[in-house]
Amino acid sequence: MTLAEMAKALKDKALSSLATVADALSLDGFFSSYLSKKGEINSLMSKMKNVPPEEKAVFGAAVNEARNEVAHAFEEKKRALEEKALEEKLKRQAIDITLPGTSFEVGATNPYRLIVDEITDIFLNMGFEVVEGNEVETDKFNFELLNVPKDHPSRDMQDTLYFDAEHLLRTQTSGSQAHRMLEAKEKGPIRMLSPGKVYRRDEDDATHSHQFGQIEGLVVDKNISIANLRATLLLFAKKMFGEKRQIRMRSSYFPFTEPSVEVDVSCFKCEGKGCSTCKGTGWIEILGAGMVNPHVLEDCGYDPNEYSGFAFGVGIERVAMLRYGIDDIRRIYTNDIRFLKDFKSK
Repeated sequence: MTLAEMAKALKDKALSSLATVADALSLDGFFSSYLSKKGEINSLMSKMKNVPPEEKAVFGAAVNEARNEVAHAFEEKKRALEEKALEEKLKRQAIDITLPGTSFEVGATNPYRLIVDEITDIFLNMGFEVVEGNEVETDKFNFELLNVPKDHPSRDMQDTLYFDAEHLLRTQTSGSQAHRMLEAKEKGPIRMLSPGKVYRRDEDDATHSHQFGQIEGLVVDKNISIANLRATLLLFAKKMFGEKRQIRMRSSYFPFTEPSVEVDVSCFKCEGKGCSTCKGTGWIEILGAGMVNPHVLEDCGYDPNEYSGFAFGVGIERVAMLRYGIDDIRRIYTNDIRFLKDFKSK
């Protein structure tokens, strides 16, 4: 058999082998065997040196014809396999357009988060920073640095869950204020807001819960007076409840402030005339506040003779219940879809 006849026989062999290829993996194997640089067809050219000069042209033409014909058949086979694979994929992913589509209902933000975001935005615009703090706090930061020693009677009202003698679930977000003051140590003024969950032993009913949300604010600087506190809270009340709102301060007591006040806002339902929301008084209690107790300033690294400050705290759920007319605090925690649907537009 001449070399030209060998080329033709190899071509026939390759085409016969190609006809049995049924998938892409087998096609890759065929290419490696016949059409790659080290494949059988290209290997024929290495025999050219042994071909007599008068037969080189015939042999070269036979090899080229074999390569071209096999390469053409290879491309057709490759195209056919790709079309077949695409057709099978479309069959697997076929969609019955007569079936009803899947609807996705857009959720709603919990009123707790709505109030947190709104209050936070108001105080950020006043230049406050947000410090969330730790829910697991030490007795030192939750009580002692806030002028509440271990034998103080106010601890009875703030009984909570203890992990050991020193670690507990915080009863107020004020601990983050003590952390912030100790970090600063008279390095500059402080304007901070601390939102988060707090925990106390309490009855679970329509207006109380053993866990609830609280947002506390703190300002420490030189020459801070109760006039600054009143101006800040009046602006907050107007932004939160409407421009017509007014506030009043009533004397109260908190261990970490001196003097201390309860703050009421004029009723936004009846404009002070008296209704069920304000219990006929025209005023609604919204928060507690006061000037930072000098002992707290001193314990947290500030000289009370040079620095002063004010602090305030507001219950998140209380504001939500007033704002949206929620009749039971437990609705805020249950994630009842029927309840949350009311807040899509808010």
